[in-house]
Amino acid sequence: MTTYETLLVEVSDRVAVITLNRPEVRNAINAQVQTDLRAALDACRNDDTVGAVVLTGAGEKAFAAGADIGQLQSYDLHTGLASSMQRLYDEVETYEKPTIAAVNGYALGGGCELAMACDIRIAADTARFGLPETNLSVLPGAGGTQRLARLVGVGRAIDLILTGDMLGAQDALAAGLVTRVTEPGALLPTAHEVARSILAKGPLAVRLAKTVIRTGMDADRRTGLVVEQLAQSLLYTTDDKREGAEAFLAKRAPEWSGR
Repeated sequence: MTTYETLLVEVSDRVAVITLNRPEVRNAINAQVQTDLRAALDACRNDDTVGAVVLTGAGEKAFAAGADIGQLQSYDLHTGLASSMQRLYDEVETYEKPTIAAVNGYALGGGCELAMACDIRIAADTARFGLPETNLSVLPGAGGTQRLARLVGVGRAIDLILTGDMLGAQDALAAGLVTRVTEPGALLPTAHEVARSILAKGPLAVRLAKTVIRTGMDADRRTGLVVEQLAQSLLYTTDDKREGAEAFLAKRAPEWSGR
């Protein structure tokens, strides 16, 4: 794999672990992190040995403690309109392969927004989540206002964003922000276990299920159902559908072709 200035990337058993590697600043996300993350995701996209991606942070203190505040002082109208971080996180959200955020500590601001852009969020019991941007007289501008409301509900999202309050791991689980909480030492093994479970399924079904769910969240119910119907109709025509049925009836493991 390519080496990166601000990331570590390791691939094992078809799972790529991308680690934000700036522990001295709690893995704060600056322009270089964004550049490296986009490049790493592109590399994993084009690597047939990678079936799923796990994102995590170096050290025990932080997944990513927000954007680099040192760069905020130079931001202006044009920076906001360019929305580079928002566009990057949109790419994470629509990524073709399953993405899992393994949140090992503070996930604040842009770090929390990155986790929310992933398909699945697993947290260590020491993790803490928050969108404290209003403390700096800005708002969560990398998708946080929209994704948080869809995950935890509008009322809770308004409360958390306006107050800047943080949620511990168990409260995040209860709110629906994360789906699993583990001890810190079990975080990456759990992420690998979840990834392997997904990789055992039909890859086309997994990819289309992601697309249908995401599309339905931004559409009315009837439109979502039509998209679901069309995706299912497409899956019915695939070799993998036939393989899945035959393997089930023969009581053997399926051999997916991705076709």
